[in-house]
Amino acid sequence: MTDADLDPVELEILRNQLESVAEEMGRVLIRGAYSPNVTERRDCSTALFDAEGRMVAQAEHIPVHLGAMPEAVAAVLECDPEPGDTFVLNDPFAGGTHLPDVTLVSPLAPDEAGGERDGADEDGDDEIVGYAVSRAHHADVGGSAPGSMPAGAREIFQEGLRLPPVRLVAGGEVNEDVLDLLLANVRTPDERRADLRAQMAANDRAEERVGDLLADHGDRLLGAFDAVIDYSRERVESELADLPDGEYSARDVLEGDGLREDDVPIAVTVTVEESSLSVDFSGTAEQVPGNLNAPLAVAKSAVYFVVRCLTDPEIPPNHGCYAPVSVHAPEGSLLNPDPPAAVVGGNVETSQRVTDVVFAALADAVPERVPAAGQGTMNNLIIGNRGSASGRGDGAVANGEDGESGDAPAFTYYETIGGGFGARPDADGMDGVQVGMTNTLNTPVEALEAEYPLRVERYALRPDTGGAGEYRGGLGLARAVTVGTDATVSLLTERRRHAPQGLAGGESGAVGQNRIDGERVGAKTTVDVEAGATVTVLTPGGGGYGDPDERDSDAVERDREDGKASRADGKVTDATPEDEAPADDGT
Repeated sequence: MTDADLDPVELEILRNQLESVAEEMGRVLIRGAYSPNVTERRDCSTALFDAEGRMVAQAEHIPVHLGAMPEAVAAVLECDPEPGDTFVLNDPFAGGTHLPDVTLVSPLAPDEAGGERDGADEDGDDEIVGYAVSRAHHADVGGSAPGSMPAGAREIFQEGLRLPPVRLVAGGEVNEDVLDLLLANVRTPDERRADLRAQMAANDRAEERVGDLLADHGDRLLGAFDAVIDYSRERVESELADLPDGEYSARDVLEGDGLREDDVPIAVTVTVEESSLSVDFSGTAEQVPGNLNAPLAVAKSAVYFVVRCLTDPEIPPNHGCYAPVSVHAPEGSLLNPDPPAAVVGGNVETSQRVTDVVFAALADAVPERVPAAGQGTMNNLIIGNRGSASGRGDGAVANGEDGESGDAPAFTYYETIGGGFGARPDADGMDGVQVGMTNTLNTPVEALEAEYPLRVERYALRPDTGGAGEYRGGLGLARAVTVGTDATVSLLTERRRHAPQGLAGGESGAVGQNRIDGERVGAKTTVDVEAGATVTVLTPGGGGYGDPDERDSDAVERDREDGKASRADGKVTDATPEDEAPADDGT
């Protein structure tokens, strides 16, 4: 059948049913996982694809995961998948993004409770009608440092176990040899096993639900795959056609690559022509020795995120949204590196700067739709040790019941810390939120301290960090964590030298800072610490929008009453007295 056979009402019903499958996959994954990184922070994503590898529906999860997922399905399609298989992969040069993001791809061939569709094989075997995909950030996948995000990595082999697409499940049976190989190369195997099982369960649930929909709708469901993609493509093309044709350029930098402090430029030219968008990153730096390189799939994902932000949010997110968009980055460049380049920071930090430059370029085209720059970093904090591989930490150590540093079992804690959202053309920026390519929650203090040998000393907004403007930039955060055992700390952060820029006359937000026991450390660092060390991350504020002199006086007074601003002029402060205070002073 063709999508023309579906009337608008039926199409809307089927679209929502497909999206509900993706959302249910996410719920199964989150509820079934073991690690706080998935159960609490929800650093995971799920989606449905058709038999051609086109995304049909997604859950509203992590932008950097979802935009890059099509590359994972494309890589699996080259491996001749069969019903009953599940492939596992994380190789950034074969469908992945960075090594901690482990992806499971399962062909969907539901048996419809014994029924046979018109499109089934002649011998009655079930054909593949689509693919279920789940992606989760695993808190450790091996490599040279706990947490698998070493700041000084020079090649991908230092970042962890590298998995091209391989059958984790074949013919419905788990390949225990592959699973054992994977778990032998990580520091927390019990946690990894449980999270992988949760991903398998999520994919299994997708096959069950798609089978239910096929039983209800038959081949009309397959027609809906094409129809929802065509609908989204037409809607996005219509939105792009409303943009003024032209070329729009912007440039920004990364603050070193983890090995060198030199700024690393990212340049973009966005061409709007009728109903299409072309994004060219020529002029961007060549790939770097450190780990800020980003696979092309990550660059595409960042571009797609911007397109989604600037078009109608009610357009169903699927392959059709991205069909009118093309992305080019020169081979061997920062955004299209050659193996064995280190890439773990590219997924989390470079992706943020890509969104910044594409937003900045399009601000010339549609200034009324583009906010000022947000914090522009995920503020990645990784703490782990090399203890016994039991799979979890011990909250008793964090609460001072056992001060022996060698007693803690192996643990790996990973967090991305929110900051200031850029001010918008008609509203202040949001305070202390995840910005750009991440969409996670924070780890609640209670869960963090129960699970790991860590204690949260301070978690608060940073006043005077939002850029001044008619609309103020969002405030950054301060988070201080004391480590209860000898451990390794890794920080991958940005906007420690170059502040998030304001827009339309707005001023810049405050830069961030990283400290260990009160001493500043680099934006990208991996260092061993002793038990009792306190790690403090001060995150950037967002840029302001519009002339500060035009700010409503009531808004100024409200900020002062709420403790968000102490200066009458609204100027930012990179470090407040509270930021400078020792972690154990009760603040």
